[in-house]
Amino acid sequence: MADAAARARSRDVDAPTDDELAGAAALLEGGDPVAALEWAVARFAPHLTLACSFGPEDLVLVELIGRHRLPIEIFTLDTGLFFPETVALWREVEARYGVKVRAVRPAQDLAAQADAHGPELWRRAPDRCCHLRKVVPLEAALAGKRAWITGIRRDQTPDRATARTVERDRRPGLIKLNPLVHWSHDDVWAHLYLHDVPTNPLHQRGYPSIGCAPCTSPVAAGEDPRTGRWRGSVKTECGLHVVADPGVAPGPGGGAA
Repeated sequence: MADAAARARSRDVDAPTDDELAGAAALLEGGDPVAALEWAVARFAPHLTLACSFGPEDLVLVELIGRHRLPIEIFTLDTGLFFPETVALWREVEARYGVKVRAVRPAQDLAAQADAHGPELWRRAPDRCCHLRKVVPLEAALAGKRAWITGIRRDQTPDRATARTVERDRRPGLIKLNPLVHWSHDDVWAHLYLHDVPTNPLHQRGYPSIGCAPCTSPVAAGEDPRTGRWRGSVKTECGLHVVADPGVAPGPGGGAA
């Protein structure tokens, strides 16, 4: 316990100030994402991790981490509801880049969740399902970390429009790094093609944004790319990158996630 307390005090003493974060955000804004990753490694490693959903943006980051041999842990929130194509891509990426993508799983498997909350919770209460299978596991994955890296871009959703390259996370004491925040869809795919990065074959079948299989559908020409996520619902985010009211837990009908 004494050692843990000493480590916690050490992290607090070395915590970045607002001025440092503002300076880093200004310096890294619009620049090479490798510079942002290298800054994060120098500042936070080994207490640094990348959250990978195997979407195009995350694959850009995995490719950069692998090619530049950056000491950054990679994890994925394995909800148990991935498309088979996503699982196959996971294994291909590990083999191609010599990295290990750690699986972070919910406390309950699908059968246990069905027993506790009823079958197919994602259809009846998608916010609650995301909370149990993504948001809570993410908290566990980030425990003990000082910073985490995401592949979000400003032009993806309104909730992400104000994201910065470096910012404080809504979780106290944690820093969030978004190296591709200023990139466009075309920037991402140009990088993937240039470096022959493997991608999910579902993208070629009308799935621009891929999450859990039951909550993802193809998108028609002219539709917003995220229309296929939770189609027919007002829900646009799984809750990982939005600020929730800490005093409100999502109930059976959804909510804070």
